[in-house]
Amino acid sequence: MTTYWQFQGSAPPQLTDSARAVLKAIVSAGPATRPQLSASLLFSKPTISVAVNELEGLGLVAPVGVSRGLLGRTPVTYGVGPNAGFIIGIDCGTTRVKAIASRIDGTPAGKVEQSLGDQVGSDRYAVIEQVVASLLAGPKPETGPLRGIAIALPNIISPSLDRLPDRDDFIPVLERLKSRYLVPILLENNVNCAALAEYHEGAAKDHSFSVYIQIGVKVGVGIVLEGRLFRGFRGGAGEIGHLPFPWSETEQPQWQRGETYLGAAALVERTRQAWPADEAPAPATTAELFDRFERSATARAMVQRHARDIGNLAAACVSILDPQLIVLGGGVGQNAVLLPGVEQVVRTLCWPVEIVVSQLSNQATVLGAVRLAIDFAMARLLGEDGKAAFLYPGALTADLISVSP
Repeated sequence: MTTYWQFQGSAPPQLTDSARAVLKAIVSAGPATRPQLSASLLFSKPTISVAVNELEGLGLVAPVGVSRGLLGRTPVTYGVGPNAGFIIGIDCGTTRVKAIASRIDGTPAGKVEQSLGDQVGSDRYAVIEQVVASLLAGPKPETGPLRGIAIALPNIISPSLDRLPDRDDFIPVLERLKSRYLVPILLENNVNCAALAEYHEGAAKDHSFSVYIQIGVKVGVGIVLEGRLFRGFRGGAGEIGHLPFPWSETEQPQWQRGETYLGAAALVERTRQAWPADEAPAPATTAELFDRFERSATARAMVQRHARDIGNLAAACVSILDPQLIVLGGGVGQNAVLLPGVEQVVRTLCWPVEIVVSQLSNQATVLGAVRLAIDFAMARLLGEDGKAAFLYPGALTADLISVSP
């Protein structure tokens, strides 16, 4: 039995150029009247009327209210329509899975969050299916057809998923999602998603070239230039935890040693070892450490030392990429007390760069997954080339579409 949750597997509508422009404008800038659309797009009033009628007939736009104008006129305001559809963005992290359903214009339509506990491998990936099913439970006719699912993972993402741990556990989950919902399944690295979200709606939205550095359980970098993610040849760009570390005359660099050293677990362990016996028990988490920053000299010293370490990492990014802005995020990186130390090291080792903390906190990755899915779904609706996304093989017609979002 078919419910209202229809799944869009058919070809997108063949829209005229003017209708595509109007739909883009309404999705990106919000509801508008015909006169407003005419003024912003520089289209004649008859052209706008024909385009709006075309979109309204397809259910892609619909009246959402009226706007009182001069001489008592009340032009109709148009927003996205019932057939514009919705998407789902998922952050499958190391400790939690977060999912947001969003209309094609970015209006939230539902949110689910579930702890992973001790679940790993196939159990961990099965939580993705659970949160999708939870979001889709019950009729929600205002959202229209599902048009895509984007999944962010804390791993290098490539068309073959060859660097994904538990790959053989993950592929059956993707196959079930694809078969059940008949929509594109998009995959992306979690830090790349966070970088994309900061560019569109966070700290980097007024900057053309930004680098997002995540410092938390693990470390990573997302690179956004003119709204496009830079992924590298095999999807591994920004895997800064793989930098040779340490460099010295006496020690040999080890695989992922930089990520281990800068990760939250190592910071807590260093703090425990340095904590004086005459103080209260050592902080058991990074949150406790930062909470004691103002009242404990030891906590302050450990945080400042970590800021210098992060500064070394940021200086490497600046020296190689020369970004306009660096955004610090992640459970540790989003703490503003780190900024002075990071900035000082960057000034000393290379040159001054604007450095800020994330405005999206722990929602950055899931919001980036939402943005990725919206961009891809809009490209399909408009009959344009898909924005860069790694697709589960067989979801559409190609494993990889090469133009980045």
